[in-house]
Amino acid sequence: MRIPGDDEIRALHERHAPTPEAFDLVYTHCRIVCAIAEQLLDRSAPELDRALVRAGCLLHDIGVYRLYDSSGGLDRARYVSHGVLGHRVLAEEGLPEPLCRFCSHHTGVGLTREDVRAQGLPIPEADYVAGSGEEELVMYADKFHSKRTPPVFVSADSYAASVARFGEDKVTRFKELRTRFGLPDLAPLAAAYGHALV
Repeated sequence: MRIPGDDEIRALHERHAPTPEAFDLVYTHCRIVCAIAEQLLDRSAPELDRALVRAGCLLHDIGVYRLYDSSGGLDRARYVSHGVLGHRVLAEEGLPEPLCRFCSHHTGVGLTREDVRAQGLPIPEADYVAGSGEEELVMYADKFHSKRTPPVFVSADSYAASVARFGEDKVTRFKELRTRFGLPDLAPLAAAYGHALV
């Protein structure tokens, strides 16, 4: 499988971003998630495919661009659909399925068809659960940074508290990922990007 390089991935973002502001927000987040994942990869999961993890991080949120309206507003009510939309974007671009899955399989700590049904989510009823170590690492690293306004880094305790509203099984899953991959050192990244750590 051919894995696109950083320049090719940046060009995809630039082509799909509706505004420079959207590009800056989404692409910066993807770069931050990549830095977090690579930090964890080096310490906890050197057996994983580094190039695949890097591409997955840099591509995982490309579907967010499809949620912007013509005035530059983001459709937050349908935000959960950004993963499925991103999967579609990458498939349309001709990227292989393993790369497309990083988009549709990174939301929360995994969405099951039961989650989709019970929560009435605006996505096709299916399981969107990480199926490989690389998918798990990208999904986990993503939990430590939020694109909210203004963007912030999120501590493990803060994320665990926020995911609890979706059920104890989600808290347990996050603990499993934390045990497997460990905790990233967010302070240097927070200082470098000027985003608060909550």
